[in-house]
Amino acid sequence: MAFQLVAGHPALELVNTLDWRFRQNGAEELLKTYPDLLQFMEQSKLLTTKQIAPLRALPGKATLVRCRELREALAEIFYARLDGRSPSAAARSALERYFKAALLKQKLNWKQSPRLEWQWPEEPADPALPLWALSLSAADLLTTEAVGRVRACENLECRWLFLDSSKNHTRRWCDMKVCGNRMKARRFKAQQKA
Repeated sequence: MAFQLVAGHPALELVNTLDWRFRQNGAEELLKTYPDLLQFMEQSKLLTTKQIAPLRALPGKATLVRCRELREALAEIFYARLDGRSPSAAARSALERYFKAALLKQKLNWKQSPRLEWQWPEEPADPALPLWALSLSAADLLTTEAVGRVRACENLECRWLFLDSSKNHTRRWCDMKVCGNRMKARRFKAQQKA
């Protein structure tokens, strides 16, 4: 399965993996299995094919559950901010716990240059690597000014998150081809009936 990546940041793409989150007849889970999570990680370019290969043979159900928990904590944080309310203490606590755990898993690597670089341990492969990478990606977004450009799709059933990088910061839809056209068609039909 290929994921539709339109958000402009992996942490927001993760939140969008619970599709139609606000639809009356229920949301659609896109991260159904650990292999789905690995596909998402590769498509999002948070992990390389080389990093993912050894993970395919490992049991990852617990990691999948924790990634969904991280996703829901992020959703609570971002939607609370967009809706002008305070996020729950539970969501804030979960994010802090995941951020700290991920930071402890990285190691410093000396490259051929004088600069140090953080990297994930290569051996032994750990099925939690996607969780750590997603956690640090989310921490990166939440601790920079870019967080001020996070928007939600104006389709109230969709509300996918995205970074508004438009020139005038007026982007309204997750994807013009999907929700933008759908909402324009609804407005047109309503105008025709009036």
